[in-house]
Amino acid sequence: MNSAGMSRRDFIRVGTGAGAGFAVLGQLGGSLVGILPAGAVPVGTGLSDPSIQPKFVASVPNALDPSFIYDTSKGRIKVAVGQTVHQTGLVDAVGVPLDTTIWGYGDGNLLTWPGRTFEVRSHEPLEVKWENRLGRRTPYLITGKDNTSIGHGDFTGRPVLDESLHWAYSLPGFEQFSIDQDGVPISVHVHGGHNDFEFDGNPEFFFGPNYHARGPQWVGKKYEYDNSQPAGTMWYHDHALGITRLNVYAGMAGFYIVRDDVDTGVLGNPLDLPAFPYEAAFAIQDRMFMDNGELFYPAFPGDPFYADFITGEGAILPPDVFPGGGPTALAEFFGDHMVVNGKIWPKMDVEPRNYRLRFLNGCDSRFLAVQFFEVPAGATDFSTVVQQLDFTVIGSDQGLASSATTVDTLLIETGSRYDLILDFDNVTPGNRVIMKNIGGDEPFGGDIPGVQAFGETDRIMAFDVTLPLDPGVPDVSPTSIDFGPVVPTPTRLRKVALFEGTDEFGRLQPLLGTAEPATDHAGNAVNWPNTPEYADAGLVGQMEGSIAWHSPTTENPALDSTEEWEIWNVTGDAHPIHLHLVNFEILGRQEIAWDSHTSEDDRVIPNELFDTPAGDGTYLVNQPVVQHNGLLGNGFRIVNLTYGAAVPPLAEYVENAPKDMVTALPGQITRIKTRFDKPGRYVWHCHILSHEDHEMMRVLFVGPGA
Repeated sequence: MNSAGMSRRDFIRVGTGAGAGFAVLGQLGGSLVGILPAGAVPVGTGLSDPSIQPKFVASVPNALDPSFIYDTSKGRIKVAVGQTVHQTGLVDAVGVPLDTTIWGYGDGNLLTWPGRTFEVRSHEPLEVKWENRLGRRTPYLITGKDNTSIGHGDFTGRPVLDESLHWAYSLPGFEQFSIDQDGVPISVHVHGGHNDFEFDGNPEFFFGPNYHARGPQWVGKKYEYDNSQPAGTMWYHDHALGITRLNVYAGMAGFYIVRDDVDTGVLGNPLDLPAFPYEAAFAIQDRMFMDNGELFYPAFPGDPFYADFITGEGAILPPDVFPGGGPTALAEFFGDHMVVNGKIWPKMDVEPRNYRLRFLNGCDSRFLAVQFFEVPAGATDFSTVVQQLDFTVIGSDQGLASSATTVDTLLIETGSRYDLILDFDNVTPGNRVIMKNIGGDEPFGGDIPGVQAFGETDRIMAFDVTLPLDPGVPDVSPTSIDFGPVVPTPTRLRKVALFEGTDEFGRLQPLLGTAEPATDHAGNAVNWPNTPEYADAGLVGQMEGSIAWHSPTTENPALDSTEEWEIWNVTGDAHPIHLHLVNFEILGRQEIAWDSHTSEDDRVIPNELFDTPAGDGTYLVNQPVVQHNGLLGNGFRIVNLTYGAAVPPLAEYVENAPKDMVTALPGQITRIKTRFDKPGRYVWHCHILSHEDHEMMRVLFVGPGA
């Protein structure tokens, strides 16, 4: 597939329409034996049918409930990662509750999904010692319900770790390590944290159980978070190289909330913000489950999405590397069960008043476009809608906005957080409000609403207006929302790019790179390595175009500099882009003006119709990509950068707050500006977890020493 050609959502529609095991497995809930192609690893039991699962029955845990917040009063804490058993609200065919094996964060022996919440004060340091209890035991047990480690299976007995990827134990000097013998590596990242690079949780800072395996960038057991930032909604999650998607899928995520003198989190705060119990934080994720309650993760022939991303892409997986066709990483994941704070389709009982709701999109690939609808008491769908509710966005990733914005639809990209006020006083007492998602079950390309392939993912959670109003607590709504990003004038323009190429096996490989010849912090050229694998591929001279993770650093801002970034998205779909360390201001978007000898299906020249460009716009040329193993994949380089019309602001995109996530739409140039005020090794990447695990991540090194 050519970059910016047929999009992944086209393949998913083809795959679902053709069956490919997708709709069949998701609905039957029976045995998969006999459905999988010859040589595939049988799952043994069927998938959970979301249509029979209860909707809006389980009460959702509030991540800001004081009982769910770590005690950090001593300025230091130990938090572990380990395996435990969790109840999501899933039931079997006769209504019996089911257990789910997860990997959770916690202190002591209390491990939870999501991990309990850190609530810290701005500029008050916190020391965290992260402990890895995913011990060195034989992985891939069928159930794992005795709290022994099951390694990187999907809790069904199938190994889903793709060791062909560039991952922690594939790095030079680490090949002797294995999940079997050395345990699962982890690297905890506080997403949105303004932290020194040693404590940022970069992918190569990983460590195994008992610190036996320590990544090449590992520094020490204790992480020092200085919390040198205003109030905001951060979150923490695993970031180990090449297995982030798997560790997060298993449950490794939680909130990290910063408070300050104006956003105090208590009643009577200066901004009249609702406070607990009228403030809540919810992590939205999507998952697939087996009908015995265990997590299911696709990686083999016959699994959902396999035909879309492997055979549909023309990939050829050699059997010596992928026995039976897997396990293989797939380009994206969309679950058919919506999970909020570890519960499927939960509910919250509320009073008829203003609530402050913080939402995190913790999905792998799913963009959310959320709305709120009043329905009668007990309703579980939208067939009896009373009214749609407006709501007010007051902040996003790293803090409060420049002004409050009232909308009826909000786009929430993967990895981002949004802070909003919803007034339940406008709802008839006793009725229900359902949080709806119209983002679709497909790679996001900007279409709202999107296409729904599953039957139940258009609803997320419910709020039942059944509690009496407490007259002793004022019903407040925020005043003086006048914050937003504060970023100096840029002194450098940097042009980066998003590509979709293929790896050495022909699998879709999303990539980052540059849209200009690379230069370092001092303006000197950054060249391709003078080694045979690069030279033989014709990659010589100044670096430019698609670049894999392990290649030399091209994003090397000067310390204390402010840069404007142009993010050129020459792919067919949107990517949620995240920069570590910083918050940024989103400046706007404009179209890429394409050469008239290209088409929407093929932006590469030469193509089937033309050998040469017309010279009136942007086009792509093929360029090899050196993989971590020295083999070659295919990528692109952008030629004749040409700017099109400005894109008017879209009502669903509320971006007037300090952001660390931005939606880079296909065929567009997205502009941000940010200041780099701490030195060292950070990263920037797409926050579709399946993308960052397959090379859509690059080092971001601030200052000299890259």
